[in-house]
Amino acid sequence: MGRSRTIRTKIIGLLLVPLASMVVLWGVITAVTAGESLELRQYTTLWTNLRHPAHKLGSELQRERLASVKFLHAGKTADDRSAISQQRARSDRAREEFKKLSGRSRDTSEAIRTQVDVVHTQLSRLDSVRGEIDAGLSDRLHTVEAYNAAIDALFGLHRRVGFIDDIPIYEQSRLVIDLGYAEELLTREQAIAIGPTTAAERRLFTQLVGNRRFLIDHALGELDPALREIQVAIITSPAYQRLRLMEDQIIAGGAPRGWLATTEALSKSFAEAQLKASMTLSARSEPVADAVLVRALILAGTCLLLIIVSIVFTLRMGNRLSKELLTLREAALDVARERLPQVVAKLRSGEAVEVPELSVASTTVEIGDVGQAFSTVQQTAVEAAVGQAQLRDGVGHVFRNLARRSQTLLHRQRIQLEDMQHKATDPDALEDLFRLDHLTTRMRRHAEGLIILSGATPGRGWSRPVPLLDVVRGAAAEVEDYQRVIVEPMPAQRLDGPVVGDVIHLIAELIENATVYSPPHTTVMVRGEAAARGFAVHVEDRGLGMSAEELADFNGRLASPPEFDLADSEQLGLFVVSRLAARHDIRVTLRGSPYGGTTAIVLIPAEHVTDPPAEPAEPIRQPARPMRVVQGE
Repeated sequence: MGRSRTIRTKIIGLLLVPLASMVVLWGVITAVTAGESLELRQYTTLWTNLRHPAHKLGSELQRERLASVKFLHAGKTADDRSAISQQRARSDRAREEFKKLSGRSRDTSEAIRTQVDVVHTQLSRLDSVRGEIDAGLSDRLHTVEAYNAAIDALFGLHRRVGFIDDIPIYEQSRLVIDLGYAEELLTREQAIAIGPTTAAERRLFTQLVGNRRFLIDHALGELDPALREIQVAIITSPAYQRLRLMEDQIIAGGAPRGWLATTEALSKSFAEAQLKASMTLSARSEPVADAVLVRALILAGTCLLLIIVSIVFTLRMGNRLSKELLTLREAALDVARERLPQVVAKLRSGEAVEVPELSVASTTVEIGDVGQAFSTVQQTAVEAAVGQAQLRDGVGHVFRNLARRSQTLLHRQRIQLEDMQHKATDPDALEDLFRLDHLTTRMRRHAEGLIILSGATPGRGWSRPVPLLDVVRGAAAEVEDYQRVIVEPMPAQRLDGPVVGDVIHLIAELIENATVYSPPHTTVMVRGEAAARGFAVHVEDRGLGMSAEELADFNGRLASPPEFDLADSEQLGLFVVSRLAARHDIRVTLRGSPYGGTTAIVLIPAEHVTDPPAEPAEPIRQPARPMRVVQGE
């Protein structure tokens, strides 16, 4: 079963669901809109920390690639060694600067961080490439491809950084990066075509030329006028036209003069144009970011205002509904815990009852209907309680009338039996009369039980104190299987006369219960002993016993006498014992027996027990049949 919650908690929880949804929606809208602005503003930061140092590093690697090819082509002269060493130093400085600045951008997207790691991986292989070149283990084509891998990783980073949500800026940024890659392809052509070329180098050269021309033609067709103008000035220059003629000659297998000078000049022009275009795009992103941020603030503010209004309205409605439900709850609890128990208590005591109508003030129709329903239920419950009280009183009167009549008849029957016993001379007839007398005694106890259940007093009593041993014997005499009962000797304390009849009845019920719920071949032991707070009588059987739950249930009923239930006829003895014990403040407790059965302990308060007086006590009439009593030694 789930944990119970209050009405207020459930109402608040019910209201919090749509409110939480609205807050989440507001947060998503704000985050998405503000994220666009922050991403555009981050474009400038990424240019400073990633793209610009990557551009510088790529330029130095291009120069180192060219120097390495010259070194391999010229036969490794001293001048070439000095030139390549100086270029490697510049490349290392650019590499360290890139590592330093890229480390500041770890809060970027996962894709950018992954690409930065790819660049670092390629840069870590640079030393092994240099070692192969110095050792003469790498040819020109292999060297070019080794440097190409590192530069391709840098261009991959350019494309990742240039990917932003503003479509116009992203499209132009992509085209500018393509033009930058076209410039990279030109430097690859430059490195491959130094000196005579092999067939494999010419095939690679042809692919590079085709790719570069395609990238330039495609980009120029889609660039906006401001960015196109920067590139057109280079494409229309005489140097570029001369480059195209030289490329055609190299593809045909020739070796044109002035190739290195022409390509170096054009590569520098392309690099400067690409850097200028990138800075222009970076400047464009700032006002766009500001506009997006303003739009995000307006939208977020409007949504937040609507959410606050919704929260105030729903909380007020929820609080009002919660108060009405709490009022209804208090009224219902008052009916269940105060009014109806008081009505029942007054009805038991015979007092007249008057219950005011239950009224619950509410502006909600359903709650008002529930309050009216509770009022109707209250009146119905009171009427039912009155009817039950009347029925219980009627049943009690019936019990008393029948029991009184039975007592009268049984009294007359006992007188006649006594006369017949005195006159009888035949032993068999006298035995039968004794059995009838014992049966009459048991019938008298059952009649007294009906009187006790009706709430009245049986009326049997003694004027003087009676020894407790005689009290226990008298109780055993009222049991059908009295032959199985062993009454052990006990101290000579006496029981006050007015209590004797009820105590005999109480102990007799316990002894009879012990004989009924134990095997017929076993005995029931009854013993008594003085206690600090009175006198204790133990009734012990050797039956199957009871479980801990059953013992706890029966002890609870004996400690707090329940209302008599007509439907529970199998527990009449329990009701009688609990009523008699409560009447004289006697404590009856059940517990397990060492023999596996049950032991009933009757603790008679000290106020009902006296020491034996000097004068003889009024005897209790014992059955004609002798009792099984264990005599002391």
